[in-house]
Formats: sequence, structure tokens, C-alpha cells
Amino acid sequence: MAPSPSTTDNGEKRLVAVIDIGATSIRMSIAEINRSGVVHALENLSQAITLGKDTFTQRRIRKTSIEQCVHILKSYKRLLVEYGITAPDQIRVIATSAVREAMNRLAFMDRVYIATGLEVEPLDEAEVNRITYMGIQPLLQADPKLASSKSVVVEVGGGNTELLVVQSGNVLFSHTYRLGSLRLLETLEKFDAPVAKQRAILESQILRVVAQIREHVPSDTPLEMIAIGGDVRFAAKELIDGWEPDSLEYLPVERLNAFTREMLRMNEDEAVHRYGISFQDAETVAPALLCYVLIARGFEQTKIAVSDTNLRDGMLQDLATRDFWTANFRSQIIRSAIGLGRRFDFDEKHARHVATLSRNLFAELQREHQLDPRLELILYLAALLHEIGLYIDVRGHHKHAMYLIRHSELFGISRRDVLLVALVVRYHRRSSPMPQHEGYSTLDRNDRVAVSKLAAILRLAIALDDSRSQRISSVQCRVDGKRIVMIAGGVEDVSLEQLALRQNVSLFEETFGLPVQIRADRKIV
Repeated sequence: MAPSPSTTDNGEKRLVAVIDIGATSIRMSIAEINRSGVVHALENLSQAITLGKDTFTQRRIRKTSIEQCVHILKSYKRLLVEYGITAPDQIRVIATSAVREAMNRLAFMDRVYIATGLEVEPLDEAEVNRITYMGIQPLLQADPKLASSKSVVVEVGGGNTELLVVQSGNVLFSHTYRLGSLRLLETLEKFDAPVAKQRAILESQILRVVAQIREHVPSDTPLEMIAIGGDVRFAAKELIDGWEPDSLEYLPVERLNAFTREMLRMNEDEAVHRYGISFQDAETVAPALLCYVLIARGFEQTKIAVSDTNLRDGMLQDLATRDFWTANFRSQIIRSAIGLGRRFDFDEKHARHVATLSRNLFAELQREHQLDPRLELILYLAALLHEIGLYIDVRGHHKHAMYLIRHSELFGISRRDVLLVALVVRYHRRSSPMPQHEGYSTLDRNDRVAVSKLAAILRLAIALDDSRSQRISSVQCRVDGKRIVMIAGGVEDVSLEQLALRQNVSLFEETFGLPVQIRADRKIV
């Protein structure tokens, strides 16, 4: 029986729920979060669906599947009402590739909203990686061996395989591969192969992706493989005596391989009857397990660690931090941006200093720009990457930088945020934003205003380090009548910066309606 709202809403604990619309099931986790941000799970539910099969074979979600999802979500909504979980900030409804890749995803999302009042949020690949990291990180930190070793976290889903490489809490690599159990089943249907040849066909498809993974993740140091996901959890429950889902359990790869062979020989009805799993899970479990086996062999692992951690755990951690980037997570995003800059031979010393000055200006000009604090990180990333277009050509390098950013992976930020970073970089010089510009024309008003303000601030920061000597470490900003004065401490002469400012200040004046000046103040150090 669900508790009454009064038993949990005592000012110290917050009731929340996460609903995950996946390829083969809709799962819901209900939890309470205390004042310290500790998450305590209360209830977990799961019901089978066929969204993935629709999307990965027909590119559309069938009407019957949509109504099946609506029926399940209505039942979940009734339970949430019993718990007193009704406010929008208490509920997150997320969807992965089965919804994201469907041609009629907007119709699906609209139907769900009309029927249930729930807003479905399709997560892009970067968001999935971010949430996976948030879910697995507490487990890695709790294990002394894994806390310092290089760990490869692998989750095989219906449509994609997510891979994270983490060492000492730092994300070294993240990528999403188009390898999933339902995509593999679609391949088998195309070949119409007999059972005896199905494993060979599956292995051929999987090994192509394993080769890509091995190119991306060098074996220069020993590593541990951690497998997460419903299919490998099912295998662990069957193969590990006294399986404890709250801890890491190690599973020999060859034992998993033998179990996979057994599952491949069964048809769906036999698997349902023997193991009591849903028909949808019976279809996907063998191809998914084969992926884990071959990836483990690719990394020369004799055993893998299996965790019960899932996407909903990461989302609950996200809710516990109230959707703000934690200091640790911000550092992961910044590391990723610096890694991208190094790929394109950027002037790291200058880029880091401009980023520091941008952060300084964002704080000093808070009253003028009135932007959401999270946009400070967007500005910081843009400052780090504003010159990577020089790798292609000096001429038009702001446009080249925008292209490189939009077509690169920055760990932990959504495609929308990547676009914002790219546009701020695009407008760090030359033209002001214009309605017909690529990318900018797709933004809503709030984002357009944010891009203009951030790009204007970035231009000031670049001007402050025009000498590339890092001699101005910080500035104070004061509104003097109808102008803004930047006071640079610890320097005697700012004539070079004044010249650079005159060449870079136009966008700021257009956006904020205030001229900007700079002067030295030897007393400020």
C-alpha cells in the first residue's frame, strides 16, 4: 500500500518517481530523497512493451503499441497519485532510442501527454551516457579496486550499446554504438537463416562493432569490465548463487557463454516457460548476452562484474541534485572539452585563461545578463573551444569551430547544449547572430537571447587576453552612469586591451545597450 503524502512530505524527505520508456518495457522507480540527497528506493515496477520492434523494423510506433503504452502509463499515474507524487518536479518520464528514432515520436509524445498529463523526454545519446555515469559512479567509489582501476561500463540495450570508460572517477571515453538486441533480431529476419547458422550471423555483426570498440579503447593498461542492463542481470540471477543486486557480483565469461549457447537453442516459448520471463525479453536476451560475451572477449576478460544499476538510478541521482551539474560532473564535462581541444591542437594556455575570464565576467555581469547559472558552463566550454577551427583554416575559423563542435562528442551534455556551445563559438568574432544562420534559426527566443549574451561576454574575455600573456587575471565590473567599466587589477597599461576591446565590443553594445570601457587599477591585485 502506498504511503499517504503526509507520512513522507515532512520537509526533510522528497518523494520522486522516474519512468523509463525503453525498447521492450516501461519501468518505474519510486523513491524518497532526504535532505542530504541520499536516495532510498521504495518501489520498482516493470511491464513489457514492443516499441523497439516497431521502431527498429518499421521506423514507426504502431497505434496499438502507443495505446498499450498509454494503458501502462495510466496505471503508473494512479499509483503515483496514491503516493502523492503529482507535481511536475517530482516526476521524470524519459525515453531512449525506441522513441527517439521513431518517425512519429511527436505523435507518440502528444498522445501520452493528452491521455496522462505526463511529458515524455527523449534522451539523446550524450544524456544517456551522463545519466549512466551518475548511476554507476557511487558503486565504483564504494569498491576500492574499481575506484582506482580503469573500468569499462557496458550496457547492451534493444537499439544501442552504451560504453563508458572511467578511471579514478574521471570519464576517459564515452560512446554509443548502434548495436542492440532488437537490431540484431532484425538482421536475422532479413537473412531468414536456419537456427544452426544464426549464431554465426550474430557474431559477424557483433564482432564488427567490437573491432570499433577496441580501436576506441586501447588496452595499454589493465581494465575491469562492468556489465549493466536487464539481460545480463537476468543471467546473473540464474548463474550466481545468492545473487545480491545491491552489490557487484563477478561472472565468469565462459559460464556466461555456455548459458548464452543454451538460450540461443531455445525458442521464445521455451524461454518463457522455463524462466518465467516476458515474451519480449525472451526474444532479446540471447542476442544481448552474446554481445556481452564477445565484448568481454575483445577486452580479454575472463570474468565480468555485473551490477543492478540502471538508467533510473542515474535519473534519481539527477533528481537528488535537482538537475544541477555537480562540481564533479562539471569537471568531467570540462575534461571532455579540453580533450577535444587537444585533438585540434588548440592554444590550451590561452583557451583556459579566456575560459577563466569568461567565468569571472559571467559573475560580475550577473545583474546585467540575468541568465540561468547553468549557462555559465556553456560559456566556459565555448571559451575553451573558440579557436579549434584554426586547425582547418584561419579564414572563417569561427564557422569551422562551430562545425567541429556540432559533429564531435562532448561527454555529458545534450545535443541542445552542444548546439548552444557551437553557436556561442560561432559568434565569438565577426558577424552578430542573424535569423537565417544555420542552427541559430532553430532556437526559441530564450535560447537566442542566451546565445547573444554569452557570445558578447566571450568577446570581452578574448579581448582581455589579446596579448596571450595571461597578464590580466581578473576584472571587476562597475556600472558608471550609462556604461560598464572593467577594472583590471595588477597591470599598469591596458592600451593593447583597449584596442582589442574596440574591435570586439559591438555585439555587447547591441545586446545590452551599454558601452564598455577598460581601465587599469594597480591597487587591485
